[in-house]
Amino acid sequence: MNKDLKDMTYREATQELEEILRAIENDAVDVDELTQKVQRSSQLIKLCKEKLRKAEKAIDQVFNEENCETPSPAKQQDDSAGTLF
Repeated sequence: MNKDLKDMTYREATQELEEILRAIENDAVDVDELTQKVQRSSQLIKLCKEKLRKAEKAIDQVFNEENCETPSPAKQQDDSAGTLF
């Protein structure tokens, strides 16, 4: 596949990683190509981690903005008036 990393989705990156893994497991990669496959895998893993971190930050921001955080036990005791928000 070897699509440019900046244009890859998370799904495409994980699919390519799976293809590389299958090729290595099936001995379909010769020694000369192995280094390239390992380097590409490293790049794909880095991309996936970056995308996961970005998604996590975005999700955290949504929850923080909407005050959807679970109240702490101390906070629940203070809210005995029964208000929802």
